[in-house]
Amino acid sequence: MPRPTTARPTLRADAPGTPLRLATALALLGTALAGPAAAAPAVLDASACAGLATRLAPAQPGLTLQAEWIPAQAQRPPGQADGPLLAAHCRLAGRMAERTGIDGQPYHIGFELRLPADWNGRLLYQGGGGNDGVVRPAVGHQAAPGYALNRGFAVVSTDAGHQKPTADFGFDPQARVDNAYAAHDRVATLAKALVQGAYAQPAARSYFIGCSGGGRQAMMMTQRFPQHFDGVLAIAPAMRVSKGATIAAAWDTQALQAIAPKGGDGQPVLSQALSDADLARLRDGILQACDAQDGLADGLVSHPAACRFDPAALQCRGAKTEQCLSAPQVGALQRIFAGARDSQGRALYFGWPWDAGIGHPANDWRAWKLGRSPTAQADSRHVFLMQDALQGYFVTPPDRGLSLYRFDFDRDPARMDAHAWMFNTADDVALTGFKARGGKLLLAHGMADAIFSAHETVDYHQRMRAVHGAGLDDFSRLFLVPGMGHCSGGAATDSFDGLQALVDWVEDGRAPARITARGTRVFPGRSRPLCPWPQHAHYNGQGDPEDERSFSCRGD
Repeated sequence: MPRPTTARPTLRADAPGTPLRLATALALLGTALAGPAAAAPAVLDASACAGLATRLAPAQPGLTLQAEWIPAQAQRPPGQADGPLLAAHCRLAGRMAERTGIDGQPYHIGFELRLPADWNGRLLYQGGGGNDGVVRPAVGHQAAPGYALNRGFAVVSTDAGHQKPTADFGFDPQARVDNAYAAHDRVATLAKALVQGAYAQPAARSYFIGCSGGGRQAMMMTQRFPQHFDGVLAIAPAMRVSKGATIAAAWDTQALQAIAPKGGDGQPVLSQALSDADLARLRDGILQACDAQDGLADGLVSHPAACRFDPAALQCRGAKTEQCLSAPQVGALQRIFAGARDSQGRALYFGWPWDAGIGHPANDWRAWKLGRSPTAQADSRHVFLMQDALQGYFVTPPDRGLSLYRFDFDRDPARMDAHAWMFNTADDVALTGFKARGGKLLLAHGMADAIFSAHETVDYHQRMRAVHGAGLDDFSRLFLVPGMGHCSGGAATDSFDGLQALVDWVEDGRAPARITARGTRVFPGRSRPLCPWPQHAHYNGQGDPEDERSFSCRGD
């Protein structure tokens, strides 16, 4: 897709989707930040960057700010050994709201704002993930291909109000509030003001992209703070993470632990409940049952609505071999994919789609649900990440003794009620304020996601449809990605430019009828269309099967 224009459109107080009071407030705040005598240049350079911290910070009580000029092609984002070098930009690192929590620990809201030398007039808020607690490089890494920063976007990120990537912040009530929503509102407001102060004009358009916890933050913005963003892309949004997906993590862990073989100490080894060969056989079985229903056997289940698969078809008729699954393994898979339930059979979370990506070694399904630890000390992400969040801030009061292995599906969900509302974004399907301002919402979800079920996002979109009818297509669309794991990766065409699709929709009125997605590690050179749900990509019967132009979006 084409690169966004580098023109700097002016935000008028009466521009569509811009509330008059917000535009006026931003204009006044930008004037204060710029100072009465020093107007910032429209294009930043090293000299202008050097003075931003001393010029902008005094207008914000309690704000500390540091500025660093990064020349063009001089470095990659921290932690990236390869990939694109960064365009010339000014990096602002800041903190605000410093305090001491009731747990005696120091807290502040940390953030990073990167301002490109060649600005396109837009701001991108980069969502976080996990337990947050770290300020990730604000480069817009989810704007594939490359980085949003290199395409001219100013980009901001935050640690969500605490400074450790663990759930220990849950012992401080204010930190819970900051993590859930308050820090993001403050950072979005400040980022807009700093952008205006740096460039002497406000951002003409503002966007949000986030996956997982960042996807939850994206949805939270459409609901609690609809005034902030013109376009939002929420990928695998953790809409029920605090009372839903975390329960499912306990359910799945217990189901797999129950069939895991015992190690030398007599304790079950979670990682060995399903071997790599078992997962490969599961993948083969799903492909045999469902692959060709989209008109082409290509290693992708692109028509999930037509997929009918039961792992019982893979059950061994005799002794267990690598070519079949044992009866306990089949039972555990059926239990997991049906979804978590209490003893009365009431659903506690959604089931999971039978997508072939779950059995591919490039996918993260094993990492989330099984891990690879050779001992009873499990290293699955459910155990070391989801259990941490469960103990630290999803139950009230926090309980470091609560284990996924001992989670009671009748008693323990009630312990999540006190603060579930704070993190939940699944209930509001009207999005009244966001829709009224002309906001556009793109939803995307990998079908092989192991932590948040794609069925949950489909359910949300169906409930939106029940409220908005055909009008839903005017402001929200859902795209499912066959084979993709959590946020990215897997046996999939998982590289797609959702940001450009969002910009085209917001600024040019071109709603995405399909989005081109490309293979990365598993299917290099392959492209496929991502189709707005409930449509799916169907091979036309002729043309290059590796080229998305040989596929149509069909609704059957």
